Amino acid sequence: MKIKHSKYKNTGLIFELLVKQITADTLSNQDSPAIKILKKFYTGKSSLVREYKLYDFILKNRGIDSQKAERIINTIVELSSKLDTTSLRKQKYELIKEVKKYYDLEEFFSIKVESYKPLAALYCLLEVQNQPNCIDPEVLVENKTTLLTHLTVKNNLVESRDELLDEYSTYDKDLKLLTYKILLEKFNTRYSHLLPEQKNILKEVITSANSTIRLRKIVNEEVFRVRKEIRVLKETVTDEVTKIKLEEVLKLIKPIKNTVKVTDDHLVSLMQYYDLLNELKAAWKDHK
Repeated sequence: MKIKHSKYKNTGLIFELLVKQITADTLSNQDSPAIKILKKFYTGKSSLVREYKLYDFILKNRGIDSQKAERIINTIVELSSKLDTTSLRKQKYELIKEVKKYYDLEEFFSIKVESYKPLAALYCLLEVQNQPNCIDPEVLVENKTTLLTHLTVKNNLVESRDELLDEYSTYDKDLKLLTYKILLEKFNTRYSHLLPEQKNILKEVITSANSTIRLRKIVNEEVFRVRKEIRVLKETVTDEVTKIKLEEVLKLIKPIKNTVKVTDDHLVSLMQYYDLLNELKAAWKDHK
């Protein structure tokens, strides 16, 4: 029996995804159902909460020595064997059912999570350990190695970020508002030369919570909009040479395929399309 990671059953991963979704919903100025889901399933003393704490303990421990890391993994495996698997399975089913009520599952689970590898490794390790008929030393070694690496390697970037967040959390309300205002002003100053459409796509990149599906959908919608506006311009142009050039431009502006991940190159291209469209509109206005 081969063990495969299941995002739908990984309580640690789902917690991280819900937190990211809350951020995305908040930045989009809308109520976040993810808050209600977190309160409903990740509080109290249920089997699901007890299992989540095992994942959380792994994520919170970094930069420790290998002996302590080994003890942590062994202890977590031992504790997981004491969970009520029947109750846990039902609670996971209800959790996914609740998430599905408010979010598209494919889009929700496409959100990037920095701690994905250790979370997936722990899930697979627990599955192997808690299934008597599963004997797969390769899976055991591979996932245990991933966890040991996570626990023993020091993450300076995360520590620096946590220190900044800790400091920010000590500010009073007025100072927090002032800090936010300064950041907003710096953003507007830095990107003051951008077109409104370019600013909007930057905002969408931030609020997409790293969801490949959502971001690809947004970029493609803008690509189709740009193509449509260029087609309209092409129909109003009388010069045949200009029409041919516009037709060639349309061939270059293509949507992103569903199997392709959105990259910086796609976003840069979209920014350039905006510039091109703006220049075409200005040129046509001057011509008229």
